[in-house]
Amino acid sequence: METNNSGFSEAGLSRLHDVLARHVESKRIPGLVTLVGRGGQTHVEAMGTMRHDGGPPMRRDTIFRMASTTKPVTMAAAMVLLDECRLRLDDPVDPWLPELADRRVLKRPDGPLEDTVPARRPITVRDLLTSTFGLGVDFESMDSPIRAATFERLDYSVASGPAPDPDEWMRRLGELPLSYQPGERWQYDLSNEVLGVLVSRVTGRPLEAFLRERVLDPLGMKGTAFHVPADKIDRLPPLYGPDPRTGEFLVWDEAAGGRSSRPPAFQGAGGGLVSTVDDYHVYFRMLLNHGTHGGERILSRPAVELMATNRLAPGQQAARDTMYRNVAHMTAGQGQHGGWGFGMAVRTHRGDYGPIGQFGWDGGTGTTAYADPHHQLTGILLTQVGMSTPDSARLIHDFWTTLHQATCD
Repeated sequence: METNNSGFSEAGLSRLHDVLARHVESKRIPGLVTLVGRGGQTHVEAMGTMRHDGGPPMRRDTIFRMASTTKPVTMAAAMVLLDECRLRLDDPVDPWLPELADRRVLKRPDGPLEDTVPARRPITVRDLLTSTFGLGVDFESMDSPIRAATFERLDYSVASGPAPDPDEWMRRLGELPLSYQPGERWQYDLSNEVLGVLVSRVTGRPLEAFLRERVLDPLGMKGTAFHVPADKIDRLPPLYGPDPRTGEFLVWDEAAGGRSSRPPAFQGAGGGLVSTVDDYHVYFRMLLNHGTHGGERILSRPAVELMATNRLAPGQQAARDTMYRNVAHMTAGQGQHGGWGFGMAVRTHRGDYGPIGQFGWDGGTGTTAYADPHHQLTGILLTQVGMSTPDSARLIHDFWTTLHQATCD
């Protein structure tokens, strides 16, 4: 335990430690690393081991697969382009993403793929930034033909194998109709992947190269990348997806020789980053500092405000609320946020212990990172247990519930 803790109560941090330790002692979470920060103060916990059967201990510099917690960080690359007027919010994306020109849209989101009407308008940059371009994971139509077709062509989860290069991935996407008219409905995940391709095409460089030059390097985020190089691979634990029935620890991805050990053909802006608690802390501190870090401006103040405040129109918001209300298993509380900014959730109502205005997101590999502007609080919790069982989601829930009690004013 490393502490420098003005702004947290001693009793609160002690209780946080005990809650985390209880999860590790349950043997359902082999190890975890957390960092909580307030003002210039940080408190770090590293508990348990890299492997479920022992092995080296978790350390502060352990590297984790961030999964969807990637989204808030890769979004910064697009915001740089908005700041420089190389992208405009309401410009069509067709010049850079011709695969998305002249879209067809399903007459019914759960209907046959050939039963379509023309899109009423082109897809815009704003549609991609807000996850409303017309395709994505929709928790109300998981059995629909478009969901099956999207998954078959575009998924590159551990079970599906790696994605092809961005041009081939976009070609496959361009063969599909949209589920909804552009701008009509919030849907999860796919828009972030498309946005990564857009950034790459606008800049004429791989997404990672541009992100590194403009965001990662200026912030000193040395452990953040789209793969783990050989000289750091000993800092990466295996990724487990426990069996939903038995709880047995199944390896989704090994460290050495696994998917994170080599550069991917497709740099997934929706979930491809690996990182550390300190890297994510410095990134979210930059957002709390209105886009600056150590006197250097990374993003403009308005860019950060756009990212970290709700961007959904009332109709989009109502549909998102309904969608999450009908998903019972979101135990980490994702359904309690209400709003969505650019690349992250934004709390617009008090649904649990988290305060209104808190922004950030969670990842299916057992990761979570949020910042709370009112209390100037950041929290990051990283583990190696995927959300095939409720265990890591419950850990994330208990981390936030306890942390929000530990702040003292």
